[in-house]
Amino acid sequence: MNISSAHWGDLADGTPVELHTLSHDNGLRVSVTNLGAALVSWFAPDRDGHLADILLGHDTPAAYTTGTAYMGAIVGRWANRIAGARFSLDGVEHKLEANQPPNSLHGGSHGFSHKLWQARHTAQALVLTLESPAGDNGFPGTLTVEVTYTFSAAGELTITYDAFTDASTPLNLTNHAYFNLSGVDSTIGDHEIELAADQFFAIDKNTIPTTLENVANTPFDFRTAAAIGPRVDTRDNEQVTLAGGGIDHCYVLRTTAPVTELPELRRVAAVYHPGSGRELIVSTTERGLVFYTSNKLAGVPGKHGVTYAKHGALCLEAGGFPNQINMDDAEAVVLRPNERYRQITRYSASVR
Repeated sequence: MNISSAHWGDLADGTPVELHTLSHDNGLRVSVTNLGAALVSWFAPDRDGHLADILLGHDTPAAYTTGTAYMGAIVGRWANRIAGARFSLDGVEHKLEANQPPNSLHGGSHGFSHKLWQARHTAQALVLTLESPAGDNGFPGTLTVEVTYTFSAAGELTITYDAFTDASTPLNLTNHAYFNLSGVDSTIGDHEIELAADQFFAIDKNTIPTTLENVANTPFDFRTAAAIGPRVDTRDNEQVTLAGGGIDHCYVLRTTAPVTELPELRRVAAVYHPGSGRELIVSTTERGLVFYTSNKLAGVPGKHGVTYAKHGALCLEAGGFPNQINMDDAEAVVLRPNERYRQITRYSASVR
C-alpha cells in the first residue's frame, strides 16, 4: 500500500488542511482528510473494471466546516443523539449543547467532525489522533482518541478506534460515510441491502429511540436482501414518516458475545447495486448499526458542483445505541480511567 499526503486547501482563517491517499497499484484508492478524520473519496471498480467514487462529499475543506451532513467524518464524543442534551453520570448531571434542539447531535456543533486531527503514516496505515479536553462540548474528562485507517488491495477499508480518558465519560464513536455504489449522482432506491438484525429501535418525533421493536412485518425487515426504494417510499408507516420519509433507525445487531465483552468482528450488513455489480460488506464489533437513507440530504452541495438529492446515499454507522447513555444499559457506553475503548469496523467493496 502507498500513502501520500498533499495540501488540500485552507479553512476560513487560513489554517491548512491535509488530504491523505491510501492507494494500490491496481488503482484502488481511498482519500482521508485530517479535518474530522473524514473519508473524502473511495474509487472502486464496477463489474467492467471501471473505477468510480462511491462516497459522497464536498470539494473543499471549507464546505466540510459549514455543511450539516457530517460527510464521511468521525463523529464524537457521542455519535447520533442524546435526548434533551443532558445525561447523568455517577450522580452528576451534565448539560450539552442542544445543536439539534432539544437534543445534542454528533457531539455538538464543534464535535470531532469539525476538529483538525494529527496525522501520521506507518508502513501499513494512516493514523489520526485527537485530544479532547475536559469540558469539550460539555463532556467530562480529557479524552485521547486514535483512529487508524488501513486499506487492502482487495478493497477492505478497516477503521480501528482506540481511546483513553482521565475521568469517566460517555463515548460512542462512528464514521458517517455516505455511500452510493452506482458511482454517479443518483438515488439509492435500486440498491439492495441485507442486515443481520431482528430488532430495531422505534423513534419519537425528535428521532430519539423509544421502544425496541421486531423487524418482522415492517418496512425495516432486511433480514433477507431487499431493494431500498419501496421501503423508503412507504406512505402508511408512522416510523418512516417520523424519520423524514425514509429510514433513520438503529438496528440491534446479532451477536453471540456477552454484552459485557467486546463482540467479535462479524458481518452485519451487505449492500448490492445491480447496475454496477458493486457490493459493500460491513463488519463490526459493535452492537448497534444506524441505517440512514439520507432523508435530509436534499439541497446539500456536493462534489463537482452537484447538489445532492433526498435518498442520494446510505449511511451504515456502527456504534452504541442513540441516547444509550440515558438508557438502562448506560454503563456499557461509559469509558472509565484505566480502561481502553476499542471499536473495529470494516467496509469491504467488491464486485459480484
